[in-house]
Amino acid sequence: MRNIAWESVGCRSKYVLEHRFAACFDEQVVFTFLSEVNMNDFVSLPTRRQVVAGIAVGLGCIASRGFAQQPSMEQKPSTEANHARTSLHQEIELKATPQRVFDVLLDAKQFAAFTGMPAEIDAKPGGAFKTFGGLIEGRNVELIAGQRIVQAWRPTSWDAGVYSLVHFELKPRGEGTLLVLDHTGFPEGDYDHLYPGWYARYWDPLKKYLVVPEKQKKQA
Repeated sequence: MRNIAWESVGCRSKYVLEHRFAACFDEQVVFTFLSEVNMNDFVSLPTRRQVVAGIAVGLGCIASRGFAQQPSMEQKPSTEANHARTSLHQEIELKATPQRVFDVLLDAKQFAAFTGMPAEIDAKPGGAFKTFGGLIEGRNVELIAGQRIVQAWRPTSWDAGVYSLVHFELKPRGEGTLLVLDHTGFPEGDYDHLYPGWYARYWDPLKKYLVVPEKQKKQA
C-alpha cells in the first residue's frame, strides 16, 4: 500500500462508513480515509423496492445498447439456518493467469463486457467503483497486481454507510488461477442472496469470458 494512512484496530463484523472501516484479515487494519469520504460522491441510495423495480427497466436499456442480460438481482429471502451468517467463502478455478484475472476485475471495459452491465472503476488503491449499472459501489482498499484485490463493497440498496469487505486472493493453479473469495461483514439475512449471486453474476460469466480468444473479443 502506498500513500494511504492505516492504523491498528480491533476487527468488526460490519463496516459502517460513519465510524471506521475495520478490515477483517491478518493485518487487522482500518482504512482511515474512508471515514472522510463524502457520500455525495456516490449514487443516491434507492429503497429496496425501487432497486428491484428499476432492474427490469435497466436491463431493457442495457440490452438495447448491446450488453448481455444478467440474472435478476431481486433479493432472495434468507432461510432460518443462514439468517445470522454475515460471511461467505468460495474457491473458483479459472482458465487464465492470476494477472489476467486481476486485470479483468479492475478494468471497467472488461468488467462491463463479462457482466453485461455498465461499470466505472478507478483501478488504484482508494479508487471508487460502480458496477452493474450502479447497483454495486465501493472503493479499492488494497491492490497487489496479480495477487490480491480487497474492496469496501456494497449494494446501493443497503442502508447508507454500510459496507462489507470483499477479499479476492489469486493463486496460480497449473496454467490457470484459483480465486479465493472471502466476503465478510454483510448484513444478517443476505447470505442466501449473496452466495449464489457471486456465481450467477461473477464467476459463471467470467469463466465464459476468459475462454473467448482475445482476438475475438477485440472484434466484438
